[in-house]
Amino acid sequence: MVRALLDRQERTYTEQAGIRLRNTPAPLYQTLVLATLLSAPIRAGTAVAAARALFDAGLRTPRAMLEATWQERVDALGRGGYRRYDERTATMLGNGAALLLDRWHGDLRRLREEPDPKQALLDLPGIGPTGADIFLRDVQGVWPELAPYIDRKALDGARRLGLPASPERLGGLAPGRDLTRLADGLVHAALDKPLAGEVLAAATAARQSA
Repeated sequence: MVRALLDRQERTYTEQAGIRLRNTPAPLYQTLVLATLLSAPIRAGTAVAAARALFDAGLRTPRAMLEATWQERVDALGRGGYRRYDERTATMLGNGAALLLDRWHGDLRRLREEPDPKQALLDLPGIGPTGADIFLRDVQGVWPELAPYIDRKALDGARRLGLPASPERLGGLAPGRDLTRLADGLVHAALDKPLAGEVLAAATAARQSA
């Protein structure tokens, strides 16, 4: 089942947003921006497009985000189709960048040193439990001490595919960097019923031919 999912898994949301995730300040911040956008009640594709629009506008670091005008942030979000929440989100991104610069000097690697990274993330404007889960789910590939980080939405996908609803057991099915791909793929399966059906059919066919 895991092999069938990974074989059909589109690029992760971070990859779709053009983020090459590494343990360096800029891609970690971009992942946080994407998590902020994905945590709103809006289509994931729209959130990814809005993130790309922000990055295309040069807003790839906390300093650049803070120094952009509120209207520049609104306009970039609008170009990505993020219109329903553009004004509120533009404010949150500016305030979040300011707090990140003040607290962690713009470097989210310092977050890794916090006693409870998830709790620390909740202090950022626009980041609630869902946004924190999205960020930590993504960065477990470069912060391996977090693994296996399988959040509630990923567990929903695991249940839909008949996989173990246990982070530890799922972690054993896809070690290393594949765990991030698996977690992201499970979220896709939770949100995309046709994809889940295709994965189930492929896994069944593979078992029957074995």
